[in-house]
Amino acid sequence: MEIQSKFLRHAIDNFVYDNKNHYLPCEKLPAEAEVRTIIQEHQDVIQAIEQVNPGLVGIEIDVTTCPGRADLLIWYASHNNRLEIERIIGNDTFFGIPYRLNNR
Repeated sequence: MEIQSKFLRHAIDNFVYDNKNHYLPCEKLPAEAEVRTIIQEHQDVIQAIEQVNPGLVGIEIDVTTCPGRADLLIWYASHNNRLEIERIIGNDTFFGIPYRLNNR
């Protein structure tokens, strides 16, 4: 059951670490080129996210986990930063690209 729902892992990520993960396997992630294109097309949103807390909020394209495929890693300094980032994105994906939120 845990393998299917990831319920326990989700709860720990969310409530203990203040993180959010999409838990998708590599084959479900988009191609790296698609991710780079989406990022280029939506620089205004990227800048809005980075302005939530300049220097303490950032966005990275993660290509290290799944060669040829990618997702976004968005890092931030506080729970309030996370809430503002989620408000700006307003969806479970960033224009169709899965993203992870990481409180550093």
